[in-house]
Amino acid sequence: MTDVIVIGVGVIGSAIARELSRHDRKVVVLERASDVCEGTSKANSGIVHAGYDAEPGTWKARFNVEGNRMMERLSEELDFPFRRNGSLVLSFDEEGMDTLLALKRRGEANGVEGLRILTTEEVLALEPGVSSRVKAALYAPTGGIVCPFGLTIALAENAWENGVDFRLETCVEKIERAADSYRVITDRGIFEAPIVINAAGVYADVLHNMVSKIPFSITARKGEYCLFDRTVGNLVSATLFQLPTKLGKGILVTPTVHGNLLAGPTAEDVEDKEAVSTTSHGMEQVLEKGGKSVDGLPVRSVITSFAGLRAHGNHVNKDGVTDFLIGEAQDAPGFIDVAGIESPGLTSAPAIGVYVAELVNAMAPAPLRADFKATRKGIQSMRDADEQKRCELIAKNPAYANVVCRCEQVTEGEILDAIHRPLGATTLDGVKRRTRAGMGRCQAGFCSPKTVEILARELSVDMEKITKAGAGSEFLTGFNKGCGGNGQNPGMEKV
Repeated sequence: MTDVIVIGVGVIGSAIARELSRHDRKVVVLERASDVCEGTSKANSGIVHAGYDAEPGTWKARFNVEGNRMMERLSEELDFPFRRNGSLVLSFDEEGMDTLLALKRRGEANGVEGLRILTTEEVLALEPGVSSRVKAALYAPTGGIVCPFGLTIALAENAWENGVDFRLETCVEKIERAADSYRVITDRGIFEAPIVINAAGVYADVLHNMVSKIPFSITARKGEYCLFDRTVGNLVSATLFQLPTKLGKGILVTPTVHGNLLAGPTAEDVEDKEAVSTTSHGMEQVLEKGGKSVDGLPVRSVITSFAGLRAHGNHVNKDGVTDFLIGEAQDAPGFIDVAGIESPGLTSAPAIGVYVAELVNAMAPAPLRADFKATRKGIQSMRDADEQKRCELIAKNPAYANVVCRCEQVTEGEILDAIHRPLGATTLDGVKRRTRAGMGRCQAGFCSPKTVEILARELSVDMEKITKAGAGSEFLTGFNKGCGGNGQNPGMEKV
């Protein structure tokens, strides 16, 4: 028996786990994937929204603004990249002025500071790269950008350091009500606790409906993106939005905290909760609409495309507005839903974590931990280090002088740190998200073999066991004919 079970270890589950770890209780986190940040959290815009879009009085409005205000301090405590670069909502016709004014009033009602309407001349003075067709814009100086992997992994590592038990590659199959607890049946055993927190992203409706007779549904909303090379990362400095639609905030163009340029996402409701393939139509849409915000969007500098899913829920609040579903299920005491967390979910995550932890503390009070560790140190990037720091690292471990990923200048020392730190990487994608090895222009075309070799060596497993992102994504299945020295290769049949 444990005190609390958290299901899902994206940015929401990780934020909740960290806040729960402030108190003296047993917390177990269950995750079906091979690593943290494998679902929605790994494939989003990385935008820290200012908070002008959500309807006043909603969870979205409250947690967006609160999470935005927390992000700076949190990035200092947990050592992940964050930059307050500001955002612009662009209008390309005179009729859009009414919408901009409405967004400004809504943002002010939500407590967003510094909102201004800019003229064409003011927009172009602030952002020369914006299309000259712009008529006006809403400027939000509190908007920002963050590394979504960095944030999620930092929260999870800190929770782990404070005693949270993470069970990866553990898929929930069934949840049963007991007298005063829940039995969470997984493919790796049964876990039991009086409080269960449902932070399962696009699958949160499936888990909710296992214990509640009041159904809830989630639609997977697919968004496709284009990522551009660092060489064009300074094309704009602020995040550029267009006037929002019913499906979302539209196609944005933004710098990333790592110096790239990002455009997207599209918005397509899909039935398949695993539908993360990209399409030619989606890419065309991203580039066409993104090109409306920025003249001459450099298509030839696209280095990759990807797609992610947002959890669009059907929950409406007392005012009839679609909102996050956060709280104890009406007919399932102790089962807390944190569901339908779509945009601005990434921004809201730290504040949601605090709120859910308060709910748990109200249900089952526990003393604060005297030894809670609020800080965490990330992986030192050799690319970003000064000469003195580089020399210190190399003197400590010569592996920091061995460059593995030349595009991103990631060294073997950084990869070793990624593998051996709390909740360390066990897959190629795990290394990539922690170090950026493989995120450059060649997209891991050259560094993958060496990274796989390092993973196998450090984890003491055969290279055939190393995967891209968990079981079913193995790189190697055997050996080619003639390999192995004597030509008698027993693994030939597996090729």
